[in-house]
Amino acid sequence: MLTAPSLSYSLLAPMLIVFGGAVAGVLVEAFLAKTHRAAVQLTISVGALLLALQQLWRIRDLSSTTAAVNSVTIDKAGIFLQATVVLLALVAVLLIADQDNFVAQASAVPGSSEEINALQQKSQQTEIFPLFLFAVGGMMLFPVATDLITLFVALEVFSLPLYLLAGLSRRKRLLSQEAALKYFLLGAYASAFFLFGAAFLYGYAGTISLSGISAAFGTANEVFLLIGIVFVSVGLLFKISAVPFHSWTPDVYQGAPTPITAFMAACTKVAAFGAILRIFYVGFAESQTLWQPIITVIAILTMIFGSIVAITQRDIKRMLAYSSIAHAGFLLSGVVALNKDGLAASLFYLFAYGFTTLAAFGIIGLVKDSAGEVTDLNRWIGLGKKSPLIAGVFAFLLLSFAGIPLTSGFIAKFAIFSAAYKSGNIALVVVGVLASAIAAFFYIRVIIMIFFTDPMNDSVSVIIPSVKSRISITVATLISIILGLAPSLLLNGADNFANFLR
Repeated sequence: MLTAPSLSYSLLAPMLIVFGGAVAGVLVEAFLAKTHRAAVQLTISVGALLLALQQLWRIRDLSSTTAAVNSVTIDKAGIFLQATVVLLALVAVLLIADQDNFVAQASAVPGSSEEINALQQKSQQTEIFPLFLFAVGGMMLFPVATDLITLFVALEVFSLPLYLLAGLSRRKRLLSQEAALKYFLLGAYASAFFLFGAAFLYGYAGTISLSGISAAFGTANEVFLLIGIVFVSVGLLFKISAVPFHSWTPDVYQGAPTPITAFMAACTKVAAFGAILRIFYVGFAESQTLWQPIITVIAILTMIFGSIVAITQRDIKRMLAYSSIAHAGFLLSGVVALNKDGLAASLFYLFAYGFTTLAAFGIIGLVKDSAGEVTDLNRWIGLGKKSPLIAGVFAFLLLSFAGIPLTSGFIAKFAIFSAAYKSGNIALVVVGVLASAIAAFFYIRVIIMIFFTDPMNDSVSVIIPSVKSRISITVATLISIILGLAPSLLLNGADNFANFLR
């Protein structure tokens, strides 16, 4: 006899609200006149995110391993990660609302008469809002999923909209479409690896639940377990841009519309690392001797590679792409630590890094010439003399990325390296500190170019941001400043929420 699945709607409400907003956005695209769509879609997106955040606040003290038929576990760490995604999305959606960054008609061939007509008519690609909400919903599901099938579904739900959004840049259309294609093809391969790994893990444990896989350790052939861990890890490491699964990152960061790059760099990191932390802390905790050496090597390679290659970049978005690769290596130190301090430090790091990243890419979108956005570092020379405020804020954000004291980046790195040290991973700490020193070089180089080099005689300028962009950049920057000056406001909370239910 079939029985109805057990669902806790109050615990699932934050995700259901976001998905409901996405569906409402699709209906708006189908039935509402074009002239009103942009305002309505933005209202729906912001409203859905605020309602989801309110519901997360209501359930902050609740937990359950059976929120959705043993496939979704709502616990302290999961709620923290979901809240981080929603808060970052609230800031990101204000950047995305600036339609000037997006193509007027996605179906038009770049440079065609259809595209020119759409630009002249000031058409808007408002489908970005429901795609954005579907991605956010998938990101909220990913870190709380506790079986491999639900993890795969969540992975695809937030990945597929991002493949589309990456190809909707108004300028440099071919570069944007190339980025989207690369992201899709490599993402498909990564998803296939994840599925292969899930099959091997099922063959090993006879279950797809993370707790079941953990309980099966020592009772079956560990070869299947090791192969499964490796294949699943490939799928997840692709999403965080860990070496050697990073090749898509610079191209996609450069080609995608800058607001989408900001959204991906911030929110995808949180969702993917949330899932990685849960999988390794819950599903693979008992088998740590099998995977810790592998992840340690990957973390070391990622930190070194990202920091060194970033030095050679002459495009600001590609430089930050390699910077994000290095930060992925730093965050993997929290995974390898496999203790409460490592989990708490990772939660703080993801929150702080996310807002710093959003602010940085928001500012990049303001530097333009007559042809649009300018990302060539040579043309940023002397920008501090043209716009001291914007340049000063960007310099502060770069110092935070570098981990300079009195910034949120310093606190995040100190916390995560401390956790790694306590767990005995001295090599990770040493390499992490050296990689941070290398990374500081290219961040400071950009600051010198901006402030201490005479400006070039060209037409590059900093545009006056729209109200929505101004709010987004200001909020993200203020949060980054506060976390640097008063980190205990979040560190204590992260420590309290650093708990996975098994």
